[in-house]
Parts: sequence; structure tokens; C-alpha cells
Amino acid sequence: MSARTKKTLIITDFDGTICTVDLGNQIINKFSTASLKDIERDYVKGKIGSRIAYKRIAERLKGSRERMLEHIMVMERLDPYFPEFCSLIKDKGIDVKIVSDGLDFYIQAVLDKYNLTGMEYYSNLAVFGADSSLCIEFPGKNEFCGRCGTCKSRILNSHRLIYDEIIYIGDGYSDFCPSRYADMVFAKKILFQRCEQEGTPCLLFEDFREINCYLLKNY
Repeated sequence: MSARTKKTLIITDFDGTICTVDLGNQIINKFSTASLKDIERDYVKGKIGSRIAYKRIAERLKGSRERMLEHIMVMERLDPYFPEFCSLIKDKGIDVKIVSDGLDFYIQAVLDKYNLTGMEYYSNLAVFGADSSLCIEFPGKNEFCGRCGTCKSRILNSHRLIYDEIIYIGDGYSDFCPSRYADMVFAKKILFQRCEQEGTPCLLFEDFREINCYLLKNY
């Protein structure tokens, strides 16, 4: 099958990837009412997954949706080459989906700000209470695993029968698992180190300019 007839899907992470700033961490650091070091320690060591971490974190967060979005709009930094990437994949007939272990309300706000409203994304859901409390729901969870809030591997594998090739783009802890199932991986930061350790083939990248160059050359 030639590259021109191959049906390709790109699955990309959001925090640290599309948005160069981890907005989930920005929210947590700004609106937490108590130390989160114990949760962070357990998560980094692999004792708990993001789903349990989020449940524990939510109990220590206080802030309205409006206040959090105001903070997000100050802190967000979209990869400057991502809008070009969106135009390029449209021209090339390549589909893209965002998979995030972050929260829906800030992903949607950033996409709206840059007129990228047509992009499909999967994420955890933030439910705000009248008392500025926050509850997090996990529509993309995997009942058979229970670690991540959004199971990126399940989402990737659910598209296997539709696409001939799946490219994964990511940077962090929640990208470890899905990178093992992709046909090709663009990785940076923590994900690149992990792929190197596990022998998972990947291409190191710093921003979407390098991904755009690859697509222009190969599709």
C-alpha cells in the first residue's frame, strides 16, 4: 500500500505537547489548598495511577471554573507550529485526535482561543460545585486496568481496524503505555527517555515544526 493510499491517524497528547505548558499542573499548583507532595511522590514512583491521584488532588483543590480559566488564559502557550500542523494534516487527508489525561474545560478553552474548535479530543471531565469544589470524572477510563484517568492505549487500539497506520505524539508519563502500540512515535522529555530505556523506536522532537517537516517529506 502506498503512502498516498494509506489511511493514517495521528494521536497527540495535549499538556506539554500541543500546549508547551502543562496546564493541569498549573491548575493544581495555583488552586491546591494543601501540599500535594505525597501524591506526587506516589505517582512518580508508580504506586498509584493518575485516576487515584486525581481523586486525591480534587479533594485539595478550591476554585471556580471562571477563576481557573482566567489563570489558564494567562499561562497557556500553544506550540507555535501547531496551527500549521492542523492545516497540513487537512491538506494531506490525515486524521488527528487529541488524547489527554488532563481536564476538558481548559483543553476546550485553548482550542477555542485559537479557532481549533473542530478537533476531537478525549480527556477527563471537571465538574465544578457551587462551593468552588471540583470533582473529576473519567469517561475514558479502562475498567480492566484502573491506572489512568484517560486510557490512551484503549483509545489508540480502538481505531486499529479503521486506520492502516497510527502515529503517536507525546511527552510524559501517561504517554508511556500508548507509545508501545503505535506504528511510529514522536517523543520528547520523559517519554523519549522511557522509549530509549524500553527499546521502543521513536523520533525525538522539540516542537511541531519537526513533525510538519516529516509529514511534508513523507506524505
